[in-house]
Amino acid sequence: MQMFLNYLKLTILGFVFSCVSWAGKQPNIVFFLADDLGWTGLSSYGSDFYETPHLDKLAGKGLKFTNAYAACTVCSPTRGAIMTGMYPARTNLTDFIAGQNRPYAKMKLPEWNMGLKQEYTTIAEALKGAGYRTGQVGKWHLDYPNESIGPKGHGFDYAEDKPKESRGYMIPNAKEGEPNYVTDYLTDKAIEFIEKPSKKDQPFYLYFAYHVPHTPIQGRPDLVKEYQAKVNPNAIHHNPEYAAMVKSMDMSVGRVLECLKKNNLDENTLVIFTSDNGGLTQRNGKHDDFTENIPLRRGKGSAFEGGVRVPGIVYWPNKTPVGKVCSEPITSVDYYPTILSASGVLGDAEHNKNIDGIDLTGIFKNPSKKLDRDIFWHYPHYHAGGDWPYSSIRSGDYRLIESLEDGHVELYHLGKDLGEMQDLSSQFPEKALVLKASLKKWRASVSAQLPTLNSNYDPKRASETAKNKKKKSSNKNK
Repeated sequence: MQMFLNYLKLTILGFVFSCVSWAGKQPNIVFFLADDLGWTGLSSYGSDFYETPHLDKLAGKGLKFTNAYAACTVCSPTRGAIMTGMYPARTNLTDFIAGQNRPYAKMKLPEWNMGLKQEYTTIAEALKGAGYRTGQVGKWHLDYPNESIGPKGHGFDYAEDKPKESRGYMIPNAKEGEPNYVTDYLTDKAIEFIEKPSKKDQPFYLYFAYHVPHTPIQGRPDLVKEYQAKVNPNAIHHNPEYAAMVKSMDMSVGRVLECLKKNNLDENTLVIFTSDNGGLTQRNGKHDDFTENIPLRRGKGSAFEGGVRVPGIVYWPNKTPVGKVCSEPITSVDYYPTILSASGVLGDAEHNKNIDGIDLTGIFKNPSKKLDRDIFWHYPHYHAGGDWPYSSIRSGDYRLIESLEDGHVELYHLGKDLGEMQDLSSQFPEKALVLKASLKKWRASVSAQLPTLNSNYDPKRASETAKNKKKKSSNKNK
């Protein structure tokens, strides 16, 4: 009932306001989301091995952000932030679904939401209510395990994921002429959505969420063979399987962009590319030879830059400047209000009151524009990489990280120390206190959940994990 009322309200608003667009004619929107692709995961972002000519060309034609961030250090919270424009701390969807429980760790995890509540108006619902057709292809990961209401329960008309018989990324028994690799299969589905409109000239929103280069590390065999011949053991990036996964994603982006051009849609399509978190570099407290985020510290699951800084590319013909680079920090929650602004869609007024993001269309016009705000992270969980619960704030060039185990802080100046090697908290205690106070105030403003001391704490067994129990499905829409 709540979803129906939201849709009815948005439909009425859309009918009245859909013609009011920053673009004039409402643009199509294609949102590409990589899975576990780190900041240096593209050749245009510094990789010395991965080849990404299509994404590099996109960055060269559009606007490349060098300080783009994921809303969380793991996937589901970032995906929820893109869907709602809200920080994960506000929606209490703060870990990947279904998360990881540490029954003997120092801190007991909060009762977080293992799913995106339907009470939130997703960007798909907002656009659909204004006349857009909406499609989701690929990874969803925003509902309860085995009880998923799925993308169609959150405003998407069309939804496709990998075949159930897939083994990792390979599709067994594929017929001749059909794709046997998941990325290729999903690309076919994305193109199918673009080329089969329900109404002539109806604008569309395509959310293409790749599974790659997430584990299992399994590239398309022909691409793996290609990269095996190019391996340089002295390079920072040197895993041919991983390189093949990245290449398959880049080839997919190229195919979708070519489809837009072939159908004369490219000149009126806003294209966004980013990732859900940094590249995975460590599991169970040990380094894994998948990828690297150097010069950033660490990767997925961690409190440091390597866990949250990601590529960010926006291309909108005649709206974004050609080949410009923007160093202003942006984050996942910004895409929702930006898409509303670009499309001229007002969305739901009540939902919009709690949006944490900032409309970036002003930066599209002027990449040197400064945004007067701080960026926040809140991850009250432990991660398989061996990492601890934390909150963090970026304010200007400073980034402060607060441990939620013992309250200690670390302070870094990213302009001088991108790798976060020199903790300045003792050198600049007043700065650390100010930022810690700002972080605490922000947590209170979004009603962030905090871990509590665990009465079963056992230092010897602290790293042991147990499966999180699913919450009852009756709770998921409360």
